[in-house]
Amino acid sequence: MFNNLFLLFGLGTTEIILIVLVVLLLFGGRKIPELMRGIGKGIKSFKDGASGLDEELKDISKDKSGSEKNSPPEKKSPPPDPAG
Repeated sequence: MFNNLFLLFGLGTTEIILIVLVVLLLFGGRKIPELMRGIGKGIKSFKDGASGLDEELKDISKDKSGSEKNSPPEKKSPPPDPAG
C-alpha cells in the first residue's frame, strides 16, 4: 500500500530515508509520537465533521421530499373583484 503511495509521488527509498532523518532531526524522537497523535486526532475530527455534514444533508433532502408528498395542496383564493 505504501509503495503505491510513494511511487505516486515519485519517491524512492533514498528520498524516504532522507525525509525520515530530517523529521527526526527537527522534532526529535520524543515529539514524533505526540505529533502523529495530534495529526490523527485532527484527521478523525475532520472525518467526523464531514460525515455529520453528509448525514445532515441527507436528512434535509428527506425532509423536503417527504414534506412535498405528504402536504396537502395549497388552496388559492380567487383574485378580488375589481368591480367591487
